[in-house]
Amino acid sequence: MRLYNSLTRELEEVVPVEPGHVKIYSCGPTVYRYIHIGNMRSFMLGDLIRRALRFEGQDVTWIMNITDVGHMTDDVTDTGRDKMELAESDEGLSAVEIAQKYTLAFLEDADLVGIERAAFYPHATDHIKEMISIIDTLIERGHAYEVDGTVYYDVTTFPAYGKLSGNTLDQLRAGHRQEVAVDPAKRHPADFALWKKAGATRALKWPSPWGEGFPGWHIECSAMSMKHLGDRFDIHTGGNDNKFPHHEDEIAQSEGAVGHPVVSIWVHGGFLQMGGQKMSKSAKNIKRVTDLADEGIDPLAYRLLCFGTRYRSEMAFSWEALEGVQRRLVELRRRMAEWAPASSTLSDAGAAYDARFREAVASDLDMPAALVVMNEVVSSDLPSGEKYLLLASWDSVLALDLEREAKSDWEPTEEMRALMSERDLARAARDFAKADALRERLETLGLEVMDTPEGTTVRSTG
Repeated sequence: MRLYNSLTRELEEVVPVEPGHVKIYSCGPTVYRYIHIGNMRSFMLGDLIRRALRFEGQDVTWIMNITDVGHMTDDVTDTGRDKMELAESDEGLSAVEIAQKYTLAFLEDADLVGIERAAFYPHATDHIKEMISIIDTLIERGHAYEVDGTVYYDVTTFPAYGKLSGNTLDQLRAGHRQEVAVDPAKRHPADFALWKKAGATRALKWPSPWGEGFPGWHIECSAMSMKHLGDRFDIHTGGNDNKFPHHEDEIAQSEGAVGHPVVSIWVHGGFLQMGGQKMSKSAKNIKRVTDLADEGIDPLAYRLLCFGTRYRSEMAFSWEALEGVQRRLVELRRRMAEWAPASSTLSDAGAAYDARFREAVASDLDMPAALVVMNEVVSSDLPSGEKYLLLASWDSVLALDLEREAKSDWEPTEEMRALMSERDLARAARDFAKADALRERLETLGLEVMDTPEGTTVRSTG
C-alpha cells in the first residue's frame, strides 16, 4: 500500500511502526452543526484507507476525534467565538446537548455513506487532563509561555515550523505586516494559543495551572492521538483545509513535547466543489446526506460518485452526475442478483482482473482505475459466478452493498401478484393499453417491471 505523504510530498509505502498493525488517526467533526457531504468526503478517507489495508491483510486501528470545545470561528488567529458556544446561543441548548445532538447526526449520516464505525471516537472534553499535561511539558521544554492565563506556543522554538504547509515563519511574518492588528501578548505573530483564559461569561471552562480556561483547537489532536495510538503512529488524515494551521500546529506541539516525529504519513483529501465554490456554510451551498435520500438517491451512490475522482483532487458535484451514478449502482446490484451464486475459485483471467483491482487500490487509492477494472469485469465474458465472486470481494473496499439484491429475500405481495397476472392476461388478449396501465400501477408500488417468456416479473427498486 502506497500513499501520498503531504509532509514529504512523495508516495510512500505504508510500513507500520508495529508490524502487521496499522494505526490511523483522523480529524473528525466539530459537532456544533450538521455535517455536509463535502465534509463526508474527507471523513470517508480514513475509512477507505482502513478498508484498503484490511484488503491487503493488515490489522488496522482507526480512531476519529470529536471536537466539542476549542474550535474558534477564526482558525488562523485563534480569535472569535468558540463554535460550540456559538451553537449554544443559536439553539438554546447546553454545549453537552449540542454535542450529543450533532455527534449522533454525524454517525447516522456516516453510516448511510458506508463509513464503518471507527474503533473509538474520543471527545476533546474528555481529554482536558492530557492536554494540560502536554502544555506543561511544552512550557518546561521552552516551547510555550504563559501571559495572563493564556498559554502560547512559541513557533520560533520549532525550526521545522511550516514543513507541512509551506507556511514558513518568514512568509508568515511578511503576511502579518498586512494585518491591522496582532495580539500584543504574542512574541511572534504566528504564535498560537494552547490554552485560553476564560472570560467571565464563558460556560465551557476548566481549572488549570494558569487559571480557569479552555484548550485551543490544535492541542486536542496531539493529546488524543498520542494517548490512544502512542507517540509514534502510522497515518493521520484530514481535509486540505486542515494542513494550516491545524496540522502544522499539531506537528509543532506533538514533536515539541516528545522530541521526535510522531506521524509517519500525513494524508489530505481535496475539497468538494458545487458550482465552482467549496461547499461551506458561508457559501450557503450545504447539502446533507439526508438531502440525498430526500431526493430519492441512495447515499451509497454518493460514495460511488466520490470514487470517480482521486481523493487528493478537488471534486465537482452535480445532481446530474449523481443521478447517473445512482442508475449505475442500481444496475450493478441487479446484475449481481442475476450472476448469483458466486464461484468458489477464479480462472486465470479472473485472477488477472483481481490483481489489477488490488494494484489500483494499493496505488494511493486510485479508485477511478479500480472502477475501470470493475466495469471491464461487468462487460467481460467471464462466467457469471466469477463476476459475482470478484465484485463481492471488492465490495469490502467499495462498500456499495453490491449484494443487496442478490441476498434479498424480497417477494411480491399478493396485490402485486394479482396485478402481474392481470397484466399477463391483458397482454395475451393484445390489450396493450390495459397492460401499460397495469405496468404503471406496478411501478407506482416501487417495482421494476420486466417482460419475460414466462410472463411479467418484477423487482423492487427500494
